[in-house]
Amino acid sequence: MSDYDTDEATKRDENDSKKILTVVGARPQFIKAAPVSREVRKRHEEVLVHTGQHYDEEMSDVFFEELGIPEPDHNLGVGSDDHGAQTARMLVGLEELILDEDPDAVLVYGDTNSTLAAAIAASKLDTALAHVEAGLRSYNREMPEETNRVLTDHASDLLFAPSTRAVENLAAEGIEQGVHDTGDVMCDAVLLAREQAADHSTVLDEVGVEEGEFVLATVHRAANTDDPERLASILDALADDPREVVLPAHPRTVSRMEEYGLYEEAKERLTLTDPVGYLDFVRLQDAAEVVATDSGGVQKEAFFLDTPCVTMREETEWRETVEAGWNRLVGADGEAIRRALSTAEAPAEKPTPYGDGTAAANIAGLLDDV
Repeated sequence: MSDYDTDEATKRDENDSKKILTVVGARPQFIKAAPVSREVRKRHEEVLVHTGQHYDEEMSDVFFEELGIPEPDHNLGVGSDDHGAQTARMLVGLEELILDEDPDAVLVYGDTNSTLAAAIAASKLDTALAHVEAGLRSYNREMPEETNRVLTDHASDLLFAPSTRAVENLAAEGIEQGVHDTGDVMCDAVLLAREQAADHSTVLDEVGVEEGEFVLATVHRAANTDDPERLASILDALADDPREVVLPAHPRTVSRMEEYGLYEEAKERLTLTDPVGYLDFVRLQDAAEVVATDSGGVQKEAFFLDTPCVTMREETEWRETVEAGWNRLVGADGEAIRRALSTAEAPAEKPTPYGDGTAAANIAGLLDDV
């Protein structure tokens, strides 16, 4: 019997058990859902829905396998498309599922199109909506993610904020009812994965790097990959670093590098790899001397793993990491990237603004009240 089966048996004895319809669709959401689903199933019935926003094996199935997430009860198989068309197809499918399953609450994560589609569907059907990672703001409305998270927060009944600052952001927009500072579920997930990765991952040998002697880079955000000048500036600055730079290349990034004629030089000067599984990626982050990224989640994962981070964006939702000295914002400016990489080092102290690794249990308990 698996842990999930045991938890399922325990849950059935609970008088306050609720039916929770959880919606995920992208890599960061799979990671966040792993610890939360484990705790939710100790107390409630969970129906897991995968929208299919990330649909290839490297970006989806491997995360379910590595993280021990149960098979989705429903997979909408939406795939990629323009924002409007993709969100609309998800909305149609999720509305039908909510009507069929009649859950007590819909649980969503983060800021993707899957998040927004589920929020709209739940709101239109007057089903309680619970949002994990509520209250995060970059204040850059050119980011589709910012629009998704703001609209979702304003439609939510339960808002699970990862930090005090996220609670303050919601209050500034007039949202105070249903807000809970639960801590950050990514802290739960990363701390667990760090132990598993150290014991089982062989990725350092496979890539051919030594612990503490390389830079780990990720570049996938459309603002960087879809702008030839920004992408060229970033790749050139990374390649100038004297250490080996490992870049697990997102499919979007490879496509754009080929389109802009940057691929061959990047392949020669950087260590390009295919996307890696979550445990291998955590191992790479933990072992790197510095992480350089334009990802939101990777900035915070590096912080949890005590690895200095250089963020190739002009803003961040995780300002606490910058204020603590563990993260530096440099945009796509090549000289700024070079300086930040050459001077990055771990500060002497690290605060704990995102809780103590018990966020998932806090969230599962709060769902008793829906």
